[in-house]
Amino acid sequence: MNVRKLFLFGIFCLLPILLFPQNSPVRVLVIGAHPDDCDEGAGGLAALYAEAGCAVKFVSMTNGDKGHQSISGGVLASRRMEEAREAGCRLGIEYEVLDNHDGELMPTLENRFTVIRLIREWKADIVITHRTNDYHPDHRYTGILVQDAAYMVAVPNILSGTPALHDNPVFLYMSDHFQRPNPFRPDIVVDITPVLEKKFRALDAHVSQVYEWLPWIGHYEKEVPADPDRRFTWLMKRYAPFYTVTDSQKPALEKWYGRDRLSGIKYTEAFEICEYGSQPDEQQI
Repeated sequence: MNVRKLFLFGIFCLLPILLFPQNSPVRVLVIGAHPDDCDEGAGGLAALYAEAGCAVKFVSMTNGDKGHQSISGGVLASRRMEEAREAGCRLGIEYEVLDNHDGELMPTLENRFTVIRLIREWKADIVITHRTNDYHPDHRYTGILVQDAAYMVAVPNILSGTPALHDNPVFLYMSDHFQRPNPFRPDIVVDITPVLEKKFRALDAHVSQVYEWLPWIGHYEKEVPADPDRRFTWLMKRYAPFYTVTDSQKPALEKWYGRDRLSGIKYTEAFEICEYGSQPDEQQI
């Protein structure tokens, strides 16, 4: 995949090279609250990066041991860990699930140190997480933990046993639909049309969530087909519309991909640049 194609598929692949000159591949860390959160918000981006030879890792801050209507505890946690591993294999990335209880994540100093270590040990150029005004407390606190770690990852006297990063990463937020106190701002929009099926194959690995828990809590469990092939078709049909191009994304898409390519872009993932960490300007992007 040449540089021009990398730029068109995902401008992120150029951004870290400009901000952090290095010989090694771009390193991306996506930190979500639960197994499947990263896949939902950045699975397409991860697939593009992995195909480009970059290093990508998903981390779930909790083990997801509460997200089901009929099983829980260690049984559910083990199942969700296996689902996450399978999703990682399908995307060609690493996937780590931390052993914190679902629904009980707090922005403690211990958890902040964990996030600092994760970012440093991965030597991340880009870190992606939830915004802090999300509906789920685990999502909100994951965002807070990453924000609280954003400056500290470069401070040598914090966790001196884990070498501090020389350059602060670019921190980004995954998209959401919440409006208060501030709506999501699509600073960077990535065309994931070429890898949409791969993204959904990763989501398909999270069987306990996309075919069981979410349909149950959303009262549409009767829609889910029993046959695996029909089930995957149903999954794409139901959820692909959430990734279609929106009017708010079009200015960014036109800016980075060009007006001539807009008609070919059907599905996207959008990201907001966090005020913490390295701040890329338009020329660098």
